[in-house]
Amino acid sequence: MSRNHRKSFIALWLIAAILLTSASAQDAGKNRPGPLVIREQGSFTVGGTVISNPGKFDPYRPTPDGQTFHGDHAYVFYQLPAKARQLPLVMWHGIGQFSKTWETTPDGREGYQNIFLRRDFGVYLIDQPRRGNASRSTQPASLTPTPDEQGWFGTFRLGIWPDFFPGVQFSRDPEALNQYFRSMTPSIGPIDGDVLTSAVSALFDKIGPGILVTHSHSGGFGWRTAIKNRNVRAIVSYEPGSGFVFPEGEVPAPIQSSAGPLEAVAVPPAEFMRLTRIPIVIYYGDFIPKEPSANPGQDGWRARLEMARKWRDAVNKRGGDVTVVHLPEVGLKGNTHFPFSDLNNLQVADLMSAWLTRKGLDKYPKRK
Repeated sequence: MSRNHRKSFIALWLIAAILLTSASAQDAGKNRPGPLVIREQGSFTVGGTVISNPGKFDPYRPTPDGQTFHGDHAYVFYQLPAKARQLPLVMWHGIGQFSKTWETTPDGREGYQNIFLRRDFGVYLIDQPRRGNASRSTQPASLTPTPDEQGWFGTFRLGIWPDFFPGVQFSRDPEALNQYFRSMTPSIGPIDGDVLTSAVSALFDKIGPGILVTHSHSGGFGWRTAIKNRNVRAIVSYEPGSGFVFPEGEVPAPIQSSAGPLEAVAVPPAEFMRLTRIPIVIYYGDFIPKEPSANPGQDGWRARLEMARKWRDAVNKRGGDVTVVHLPEVGLKGNTHFPFSDLNNLQVADLMSAWLTRKGLDKYPKRK
């Protein structure tokens, strides 16, 4: 091949490479969300207590005498879009989790934080007291690094270790599972319902009316927060796992499962009635057996879904507005205990958006 022919060949090869790279970039760009326009973002703490030690503080010979300890608060990170709807979303994580729950998904896509920012909702992400960025606890705790992740793999209904469920909406990339396990966070102190709900109620005192979005363990605390604070205007609860409240004298019998009995909680009738004043929707994912199962990772959720339906009926017969949605029954199959971060989380978010619209919860502020 002559020198001129070689130059021509190299030039043609470079042009082809540039065109292929440009086309690949354009294809990748089609799958990437556009820029986010955020009017404001920041963080703060709410709630909590202060321990004051008696004595006089000596700055030159410091001891605990005369000093204070601020703890048991919640940490909140928030973002407000350029054109925000009237009611923001307050997102509260579940057991062993923190605000990461709502951020980037384990496989690297946008989570509910960004999905709903793009839909013009202000978003407040909570780290509950004694967890994550709110880990200044007024009570001591002992942490022992006990291997437990294969058990959570089953409880979170990805599959039965080491196998994923067929059709599960979770990435099979090993790095996604690595990210998933690394999002688990211990409590730096005992879980205290009064401490948690007081802090989240203080958040609603600070920001005003909003919509509480709970997951798993925070589901039961969500009902109690709504009882405490009328600024909770609606609740969206993903797979609530415990803390279902019933009027005194009407608490159903525990529901047995291979994961152990699921018990409900009694509250005064007047408190229970406060839950009838707001719309509530509950979502459960897939792989929940209809009949008792020897697999505790699945069977515990059979009991919880059954209890959620009993709770719905108790609220609705008193004039409430509770809907329980089992995702496979409405055509979304393969979801785990974390539907909002599964591979089909946009479709799951669409269901939530449609519900917010039906209930008139997605309106923009009226112009003055």
